[in-house]
Amino acid sequence: MTAPVRIFRWIVFLLAAFYCVRTLIFGNFSEFGGPFRYLTIWALILSFFAASRMMALVEDRSERRWDGFVCAVAVVNAMVVFLYWRLYFADPTSVTRDGELGQFYLEMYLHGLGPALQIIDTIFVHRSYRRLTAPLAWLFGIIGTYILWGELLVQRFNDSPMGEVTSGLPYPFLNDLALNGRMVFYGVNFATAVVLLLVFAGIAWAFRKINPAPEAP
Repeated sequence: MTAPVRIFRWIVFLLAAFYCVRTLIFGNFSEFGGPFRYLTIWALILSFFAASRMMALVEDRSERRWDGFVCAVAVVNAMVVFLYWRLYFADPTSVTRDGELGQFYLEMYLHGLGPALQIIDTIFVHRSYRRLTAPLAWLFGIIGTYILWGELLVQRFNDSPMGEVTSGLPYPFLNDLALNGRMVFYGVNFATAVVLLLVFAGIAWAFRKINPAPEAP
């Protein structure tokens, strides 16, 4: 790996590690699930693991590329950014308890810079998205597990936020939807994830055509 790639991946890894540690130390654990109720934090933890695998490749400690996993994590990160800001600008209270953003540096990393770095690595550095079966399987597993976590555990063991229909689901607007409405919402967003995967795959394909990877000596 070239020096710029090594530096880039060290930056990505250290930033993800810092925000993971910060979440564990300063996260609110007063309710069941703590900060892990939120998809944003799932994306952060997944990004940290993905960054650790990229570091292992940079330092020749592994030959496994983890293509399917890192592609799926990039898509989950893109979903986090898309959903968070769309919902926030439509109604700030739909994703925050008081309608106010938290600390600026934290919000901009979790819902901006961190996901962007993950996406840049998969498309332009790691040159992933060559086969889409594994990313689709990872996406189905990650999103499906998060939905089951929220519906079967987080909702059951939390009393807030309270909505017009139910309570306990991590995002306030979800508690205003009946189960069938939530299933439609989940389905639409899984379809959005698949579209994002195809978009990233198209960009990655075009980049590989324009900038072929150098042949190994």
